[in-house]
Amino acid sequence: MDMAIVRDAKLEDAERILEIYAYYVEHTAISFEYDVPTLAEFESRMRNTMKKYPYLVVEKDGKIQGYAYAGPFVRRAAYDWSCELTIYLDHTALKSGFGRMLYEELENRLRKMQILNLYACIAYPEADDEYLNKNSAEFHAHLGFSKAGEFYKCGYKFGRWYHMIWMEKIIGEHRESSR
Repeated sequence: MDMAIVRDAKLEDAERILEIYAYYVEHTAISFEYDVPTLAEFESRMRNTMKKYPYLVVEKDGKIQGYAYAGPFVRRAAYDWSCELTIYLDHTALKSGFGRMLYEELENRLRKMQILNLYACIAYPEADDEYLNKNSAEFHAHLGFSKAGEFYKCGYKFGRWYHMIWMEKIIGEHRESSR
């Protein structure tokens, strides 16, 4: 059995990555999208992200088990030291260590890019249900993120209202002068 590896995603990976993501769109409130993007749309999203930020996959035994990427926190120059992170694992590969592997590599790469602040936008239930639980928030807290804000009942999916929380992790020193 091969060890898991983290590597840069390639556009050729888009079909498998989209397969992972589609599960969350169709069966959970983790993604607030209602419809699975087309492969062309998903490839376009990947291309746009890859222009500036890392986009990673974790692979085991030759099969992609999850992916993570960074993107702009807010599209204004003053936020250039901050990134929003996204991660999805194959729904059968949870609690496998793959998420930690992806985030550790992502954090290392972002640190080299002089990124100081990491943010995660997380769907959050009032109470766990069949579409959403608090696992993502707990995962992020386990990796050093702390809750920075909450929006109440801002996402509606599967006939229910869900909250959204922002979590943050500071990974660098904020100096008075920058770049």
